[in-house]
Amino acid sequence: MSKNYRILDLLRRGRTPLENHLIDGLIDGRISRREFVRHGSLLGLSLPLLGRIGMAAGFGAAPSLARAGAPGATIRVGSSVPAAAIDPVTIADAGGLLVMQQVAEFLCVDGPDLVLRPALAESWSPNTDGTVWTFKLRKGVKFHSGGEMKADDVVASIDRLADPANSSNALSVFSGILQKGATKKVDDYTVEFHLDAPNGNFPYMVSSDNYNAVIIPASYKGGYEQSFDGTGPFKIEKYTPKVGASFVRNDDYWGEKALPDRTEFTFFTDIQPQILALQGGQIDIINQMPVLAGVAVLNDPNVEVISLKSSAHQQLHMHCDEGPTKDARVRRAIALCLDREKLAAGLMKGRAVLGNDSPFAAVYPSTDTSVPQRKQDIAQAKQLMEAAGAGKGFKMTLTTERYLEIPEYAQLIQNWVKEIGIELELNILDQSAYYGDAVFGKSNWLDSAMGITDYGHRGVPNVYLAAPLKSDGTWNAAHFKNKDYDQMAASYIAALDLEAQKATAGKIQKLLLEETPVIFGYFYDYLTATAKGVTGVQPTAMSQLFLEKASKG
Repeated sequence: MSKNYRILDLLRRGRTPLENHLIDGLIDGRISRREFVRHGSLLGLSLPLLGRIGMAAGFGAAPSLARAGAPGATIRVGSSVPAAAIDPVTIADAGGLLVMQQVAEFLCVDGPDLVLRPALAESWSPNTDGTVWTFKLRKGVKFHSGGEMKADDVVASIDRLADPANSSNALSVFSGILQKGATKKVDDYTVEFHLDAPNGNFPYMVSSDNYNAVIIPASYKGGYEQSFDGTGPFKIEKYTPKVGASFVRNDDYWGEKALPDRTEFTFFTDIQPQILALQGGQIDIINQMPVLAGVAVLNDPNVEVISLKSSAHQQLHMHCDEGPTKDARVRRAIALCLDREKLAAGLMKGRAVLGNDSPFAAVYPSTDTSVPQRKQDIAQAKQLMEAAGAGKGFKMTLTTERYLEIPEYAQLIQNWVKEIGIELELNILDQSAYYGDAVFGKSNWLDSAMGITDYGHRGVPNVYLAAPLKSDGTWNAAHFKNKDYDQMAASYIAALDLEAQKATAGKIQKLLLEETPVIFGYFYDYLTATAKGVTGVQPTAMSQLFLEKASKG
C-alpha cells in the first residue's frame, strides 16, 4: 500500500516532537510496525490512533480480534497453592497473584505482545524529559464494595508499594524510580508520578508487568482475604486457603461484561496431578506448565497449548571479585562451553530462544539484533583458560534451586565445562533454602560463588538491567561492579526514544559479552494448557490469566 501523506499530516497535528519522531521512524522504515505499536502504546498513544497512522503509512489495517464464544460457562483452572496470605502489597507467588488478579485491576495491561492497553487509566503521557508521567483515569469505575475508584485510591495504592516499611515485592521495581509521596493527585481523575530520574519505560512499572500494582481502595488496612475488593470483571464467591477459590461475573463492571458465569480455581502442590486433572476432565486450564514435566501434554490431541514468547530466563551468575571466576576470560570460557541450540531444541523441546548473555531477549523491540550470537567454541574456551593461567582447570560448586528444568540445566553445564578442566559440584536446594532471606549474607542465591536463578518475565528489561547487574543492585549475586555499565544502564532506562534505547542496548550487549558476569543461556516460552474446545483464554507470561472472554465449545 502507498503512503497517504495528507492523512499523516492530519494525524501528526498536536503530537509532541517525541511522538512525531516515532512516526518518522515508521514511515522511513527505521522501525517495524510491531515496534511502532508497542512503543507508541508506551508513550500513551491510543491503539486506534496507532492503527490509523499505520494504515496511512501504507501498512494496511491491523488484524481485528473478533469476540467469539458463548456466554454462561464455568471455567475451571488448576494452579499452584498460594504460598502466603493474599495481600496486594506483599504477595509474590504465582498462585496468590493469579487469585488476586481475578478481582483487582491495573492502570494498564501489558499483553503477550508487550503492547500496553488502557485499563483503569484511559491515557498517559510523559513530560519532555520523562521525569513526570501524567495518567488520566477512567470515570465511573466502581469497586465491588460500591465506591467509585478515583485518584485518591491510585495514590494510596502506589504509595503503599513504594513505602520501604511495607516490604512490598514492588520495591524491586520502584527503588530509585518512585518514592512514597511522589504519586500526586491533580484532580479526581488525574494522577502525576514524579520520578527520581528520567524513565522512558515507566508505564510498565504501574501496569500488570508490576504484579503488585493493582488499585484497591484508599481505605485498605489489610486483611484482603476478607473482602477481595477490586474493580475487576469477576467478584469473589468463596476462598478456602490451600484448597481453592471461586468467582462470579461482576454485572456492575465498567467494561464489557465477562462471558463466563463463574470461574473455579483448584490449588495443587505439584504439576503432575494438574496434568491428570486436565486429561481426566476435572479442570479446563493449567495456568503454567513446565516443558519437561508437561511433555505428555504437548503431544495430547485433546489439549491445546498456548505458548507465549517471553523474557523469562535462568541466570547463571559467577563471582567477579574473587575465586577462579574473578578473571573475565574464565567467565567467557565457561559461556563458550554451552551448546545453546541444544538447550533450546533438546532441554526446552523447542519452546525457548537462544540467549546471548545479556537481558536483551528477542521479544524486546530495543534489542540490537546485529550483535553476533555467542556459540559453543571449546577450542577458544581452552585458549582463554590458558591465557588466564587456569589451563589445568579447577573445582567449584554450582548452587541452585529445584525448580522447572533448572536441575537438568545445571547437569548439562556440569558436563560441558568438564571439557575445559572445570569440575563442578552441584548443590541443588529447595527454593526456600536457596533464596533464604533474599539479602546478602543470608541467602544461598546471593552468596554463592556460582548459581542459577529463575527470573520471571518482564515487559521491559529495566529490572534485569538494574537489580542483578548494577554495582548497587539489590540482587547483584555476581558482585559485578562496572562504572561504564552503570552509566549505560542509566542511559537506557532514561531514554524515551526507541532508537536511542536501541543504540544504548547494543553497547550494553557488547560490554556484557566481554565481561560475562551472568550467562543468559535461553529465554523460555510461557506455556498454558487448555482442554480442547475452551477458547478466549488469555494468559500472560507473568502468571496472570484473563478469563473474561473465555468460553467452552
